[in-house]
Amino acid sequence: MKNFLKILHIDEYSLTPYYRQLCNAILQGINDKLIDDNDVLPSINDLSIALDVSRNIVTKAYNTLKQSGVVSSVPGKGYFISNTNINRSIKVLLLFNKLSSPKKMIYDSFAESLGDSASIDFFIYNSSLSFLKKILADKIDRYDKIVIIPHFVDNGEEPFQVINQIPKEKLVLVGKLVDGVDGKFAAVYEDFENDIYNSLVELLPQVRLYTSLAIVFPKNSYYSTDILMGFLNFCKKYNCDYEIIPDLKNENISKNSLYITLTENDLVELVGKLLSNQLVLKEDIGIISYNETPLKKFILNGITTISADFDFMGKKAAELVLSNIAEQIKVPFNTIVRPSI
Repeated sequence: MKNFLKILHIDEYSLTPYYRQLCNAILQGINDKLIDDNDVLPSINDLSIALDVSRNIVTKAYNTLKQSGVVSSVPGKGYFISNTNINRSIKVLLLFNKLSSPKKMIYDSFAESLGDSASIDFFIYNSSLSFLKKILADKIDRYDKIVIIPHFVDNGEEPFQVINQIPKEKLVLVGKLVDGVDGKFAAVYEDFENDIYNSLVELLPQVRLYTSLAIVFPKNSYYSTDILMGFLNFCKKYNCDYEIIPDLKNENISKNSLYITLTENDLVELVGKLLSNQLVLKEDIGIISYNETPLKKFILNGITTISADFDFMGKKAAELVLSNIAEQIKVPFNTIVRPSI
């Protein structure tokens, strides 16, 4: 009997569900000619013990492949490979710097748009360039496409030095371009400096209702400093009094100020200070939140947002994976006005 433990494996650090990893491993084994027609798969019990996963995971994987016609079963005899004439799916290594509501929207749109045309292995590298480098060193040769949201907080090696190690025909950058990455590669990117500038110009009548404009930009943040540049360009162009605040915790919020928050935590902190000081939103202070999420339309009857179109980002990234075209596409940036200004 074939030693399937040399072919099938589970990566506990991947966010890809275990059953899907097992499906992908079997399909890859077929593509690599390591698994043949009529090969008998390990029993559910044996494989669950060998891989240290639950029986339900193995059962779900086998049944998923059964539904797609790759695997069949005979009562009392178990599961076997019944069809190796399958279209080879694209293997995608998907690397996010962190989990958040916007990134969930990107992932959902990306995965839905790829459908059954690709298998995705999903990892979080915690905004650490050194961790990303470690993941790539182990996996760079095993994937057809490597899709990265490139945001980093650690210092040391430059990001472009790590990313340039990826063959450009495999690379898809999502969310931002990285200075120094050379060659022809695919990307779906935000233009941070011009996006915030143009949104504030669009909101100029509301901005003029306040005596000052403040942006909460955390220190040691992975957020692009181009956001600050766009903010400063706007303030100088339209003669706005402005303030850059690194942390709201010890900040006394000022009446007649319009605040822009980037993080969800800072938005919560600001709303808390508003309520504890018995201030009235829009009348006493205004709030603009960076990045649209579903809950923001409900907070205090609605928080105004300026935001990239994350659904578009995921769909276009999937299109670039499938088309294999080294195109670079700018993401639309939307302004949604609600009663917070």
